[in-house]
Amino acid sequence: MKTLKDKVAIVGVGYTKFGELWNKSQEDLLVDAVYEALDDAGMEAREVEAGWCGIQYEFTGVSGGAPAEFLKMYGIPFTRVENFCASGMDAFRNACLGVASGMYDVALACGVEKLMDQGSRGLPELGGARSIALQFPPAPSIFALAATRCFEVNGWNKETLANVAVKNHEHGSHHPKAHFRKPIKKEDVINAPIISWPLGRFDCCAMSDGSAALIITTPERAKATRHKNDYVKVLGSAISVHTLLPWLHPKFDFVGFPSTQEAGKKAYEQAGIKNPAEELDLVECHDCFTITELLNIEDLGLCPRGQAGKFVAEGNCNFGGKIPVNVSGGLKCFGHPIGATGCRMLVEITKQLQGRADGLQVKDAKRGLAHNLGGAFTVAAVTILGRNDT
Repeated sequence: MKTLKDKVAIVGVGYTKFGELWNKSQEDLLVDAVYEALDDAGMEAREVEAGWCGIQYEFTGVSGGAPAEFLKMYGIPFTRVENFCASGMDAFRNACLGVASGMYDVALACGVEKLMDQGSRGLPELGGARSIALQFPPAPSIFALAATRCFEVNGWNKETLANVAVKNHEHGSHHPKAHFRKPIKKEDVINAPIISWPLGRFDCCAMSDGSAALIITTPERAKATRHKNDYVKVLGSAISVHTLLPWLHPKFDFVGFPSTQEAGKKAYEQAGIKNPAEELDLVECHDCFTITELLNIEDLGLCPRGQAGKFVAEGNCNFGGKIPVNVSGGLKCFGHPIGATGCRMLVEITKQLQGRADGLQVKDAKRGLAHNLGGAFTVAAVTILGRNDT
C-alpha cells in the first residue's frame, strides 16, 4: 500500500479570522495566513521551495501567479488548485506528494477566497457558457435532495437536523476566529426561514472570507524546526471523484456520498486505521449543511448507516463526547470561503494534536481527521493527521 505515512510532517500553521472581512483583500488574507505559518515554523519565505494554493473562484485569483504575486515568492513553482470545496485540501495533498517524492524539502499549502465583495446571494456563479446538462441547482437545493430522501428512508426530521446546528454553534461560540460565535437553540433552527425545504437558515453555512496555510517538510527536517518536539505527521490523504450530476445517475440513492466513502476508505488504509470510531480522537467534517454532516458521519464509519441522527442526538459528537465532530464550530460557524476551508480544517486538527487549539481543546488527542465534500457530492478529500508519537 502506497502511503504518505512517516514521509511528511506539518511544522507550521496559520489562518486568519473568517467572516465579512471588508477591510481585507485576498492578498492581505493570504499574506497574513502564510506569514503566520512561517513564523509558527520558525522559517523564512526563502526556505519554501514550492507552493500550492486552493482558489475556487477566478475573481479571487487565476493561475499560480496569483499566490506568487500576493506573497512575492517569485521563481519557485506555484500552482493554483481548483477542486470545488476540496480545493484547499487538494492543495495540501499535492504539497505532501511534492515532499514525499523527495522533490522538495519544504512546501507550502494554502488556500484563500474572497467571496463577500461579490454582493451575490449565495455562492457566485462560475463564469462562461455551460451545457444545459451542467446547469446546477443552487447548493441548498442540491443538499435538500439528500435531506428529503433521508426523511423518508431514515425517519429523520427537522429536529434531527437542528441537533447538528445547535452542537456546532455551541462549539463555535468558543472559537475566536469563527465567523459566528453565538449559541443557538433548537427552536431557532426549526422555526428559521426556509432556504430550500427542509433546509432553513440555520441548516446552511454562510459565505465568508478567509485564508489558511500550512508549512510541510520531512519528519527528519521537522526535528530541526520550532516544532521539533510536537510536529504533526500526515498519516493518510486521499481524494475520490464521482459524478457531477447525481440526480441523473440511476444508482445514486441520496442517503450517502460515494466520494466520501471511497476517500475515507483509502485514507484509512494509508493510515492503518481499522476502526475509525475507536481510533480517531476528533473529526473536522464538511458541514456546509446540517444534512451533510449527518451523512458524512456515516460515510466515514463513525456510526452505523442510518443512525447518525440518533448518534448526534445522544451527544456522541459533542465536545467531550465519544468522537467530537467539528469542535471548531465547523463550516456552520466559520462560513465557507471555498479555497480556504480545507486548509483551515487541517490547521484546526494540527493545533488540536499539539494541545494548543484556539477554541475548545480535545484532551490528549492523538489522531484527527479532516474531510471536505465539494460540488454536487462530486469530490471528497480525507486527510488523517497524527501526533509524532503515534
